Amino acid sequence: MFSKIYWLYNLAPSLPLQEDFVYHWKAITHYYIETSDDKAPVTDTNIPSHLEQMLNILTQEERERESGETGPCMEYLLHHKILETLYTLGKADCPPGMKQQVLSFYTKLLGRIRQPLLPHINVHRPVQKLVRLCGEVLAAPTENEEIQFLCTVCAKLKQDPYLVNFFLEVSDRDIWDLLVYRHIGTVAISPIGMSPCSLTQDRPLPEPAAAKCLTENTELSQLLTDRLAQFYRALPQSMDPLDIETVESVNWGLDVYNLKEDAVAFAGKRALISFLSWLDYCDQLIKEAQKTAAAVLARAVRERFFVAIMEPQLMQTSEVGILTSTALLNRIIRQVTSEALLQETVYFLLGEETGPETPVGITQHPLRHRLIEHCDHLSDEISIMTLRLFEHLLQKPCQHILQNLVLRCLEERNYMENKQPEEREEREHMENGQPHDAVDLEEDPLFSDLSPDNRLSSPDWLSCSPPPSTEHTKPDGKTEVHKIVNSFLCLVPDEAKSSYQVEGTGYDTYLRDAHRQFRDYCGVCQRWDWRSSPKPFEKCNLDSPFFEGHFLKVLFDRMGRILDQPYDVNLQVTSVLSKLSLLPHAHLHEYLLDPYINLAPGCRSLFSVIVRVVGDLMLRTHRIPDFTPKLLLVRKRLLGLEPEGMSIDHVTLLEGVIVLEEFCKELAAIAFVKFHASTSTSP
Repeated sequence: MFSKIYWLYNLAPSLPLQEDFVYHWKAITHYYIETSDDKAPVTDTNIPSHLEQMLNILTQEERERESGETGPCMEYLLHHKILETLYTLGKADCPPGMKQQVLSFYTKLLGRIRQPLLPHINVHRPVQKLVRLCGEVLAAPTENEEIQFLCTVCAKLKQDPYLVNFFLEVSDRDIWDLLVYRHIGTVAISPIGMSPCSLTQDRPLPEPAAAKCLTENTELSQLLTDRLAQFYRALPQSMDPLDIETVESVNWGLDVYNLKEDAVAFAGKRALISFLSWLDYCDQLIKEAQKTAAAVLARAVRERFFVAIMEPQLMQTSEVGILTSTALLNRIIRQVTSEALLQETVYFLLGEETGPETPVGITQHPLRHRLIEHCDHLSDEISIMTLRLFEHLLQKPCQHILQNLVLRCLEERNYMENKQPEEREEREHMENGQPHDAVDLEEDPLFSDLSPDNRLSSPDWLSCSPPPSTEHTKPDGKTEVHKIVNSFLCLVPDEAKSSYQVEGTGYDTYLRDAHRQFRDYCGVCQRWDWRSSPKPFEKCNLDSPFFEGHFLKVLFDRMGRILDQPYDVNLQVTSVLSKLSLLPHAHLHEYLLDPYINLAPGCRSLFSVIVRVVGDLMLRTHRIPDFTPKLLLVRKRLLGLEPEGMSIDHVTLLEGVIVLEEFCKELAAIAFVKFHASTSTSP
């Protein structure tokens, strides 16, 4: 009977739109009055066709009327609470598959009709109810339709931010939990993703009250962090750090994956991708969120995930556990891009202290203390991984990292004596008889190729290295840059050098890298309130005892043992120190790159540490037979120019000498590049 009526209707003349609309709606209600078989799927009925016809009529009506004017068909839908009735039918899923049809109808209605519908109580109330209905069963047959519906609602809120107020009623607090979480909660394993900006971007939540309601009156923060913790707990207790570092980029579950293939790749691959995908979702959500909401969400991640879940893992004593958790933390640091979440991550790792560091206060923040100590761990793997973690931290656009780790210890310049250094005999040697490997910086070929557009436009922050002069020092004690460069180049004695015997390993190879890296650092640091010149001595508290800080202490200690440490450890130590040397801060530059500063008694600088290493080296080289040919052979093997053959004695020391020579060349290049940057724009 139902299908017969529909067939006869198709043969009838066209009716006015309202009559046509009412006919299709009554045809649907008529089905529920007459049918006795409520188990037949909805696709065996004409309900989907009638719903589609109703949508077409509403769309046509809006197209034919003045903009913003409500037509009789839409009035009929609102007055007769058709959406409310459809919600009831969808909730009952009668006939089977009706829920899917209702979700699709709501989605198309909200998406196709241009006039604002959500302000109508007979629209936003059933929409709220349908939102609640979503996600009751995860991975349900209607999951795709539920996600499309939620995306459409979010898009409407983004289009008109003030519509959010219709979802902020106290009795409907769970609406937000469902909108934001119920379905995006499966995003790491679902075939359909959802943009985080669709709900919490600045436009959808312009009012502080709305952002406050979202973060304080819903379970959004708890739901996000609980899921993050859940994914983390699912990870294996032990994982190869290389697998953690190199696993493919996260994609919010948009890939097609094979569990067997993942298991063959490495145990826990799918769990790791799920964790990193959810972390990335949280990060992007916070990045796009209104500022107040972003701060609350980021703080929740810190308290409910980092402190509650990760900190015990990082503080454990099991070397396997430490290595795995540090590798995961390293990956997290690399991945976080939102300012709010990065800040909370840094506060979790380092604390919020910015005042001067003291030897007795280094344990004030236990996790910071433990991580820095791990840079000098008995396990070389843990040392390397933790040093790499700090290297990645130093490259993050967060001023607090550098202030907390290094700069607060150098603020008063009390590493120097308050007097000008006297002329020294070695300086006369540097001026009147330069060693054979000294370089003429003004004729360096690298910078003859640099156009003004490619040069760094730094201001006069590098005032501790003035333009070249015929004198060794300026009246204020500042040293010429070419003497600084040659001081580093000449630190390693000739008999301990091997790079000049291998093509393509000269000092100039470091210049381009230093130029690029310094330009990148200047771009990151330019918005920070950093000193453009050293703090005047008369304003410094030079009487306070100098403490280099826990971080620099461990780095200097490891640098002092460069001749007795594994090659990979030395590479990582020098990499961190070179990153610090590149930073455009006057005090840090002075402390790390000026060999001629007059150190206060008991203080050390990077240059003085290297001088002590060279002194030790000169004593030890004479005890090794055929030192120079062995050194050259080790260098060629490291470069892959010689095959591995018979073992060489003292290989750790020989590798340390090679790293030392290369590091001195790198520091020389950095010093020159920073000086050139400060003078290239001088009048």
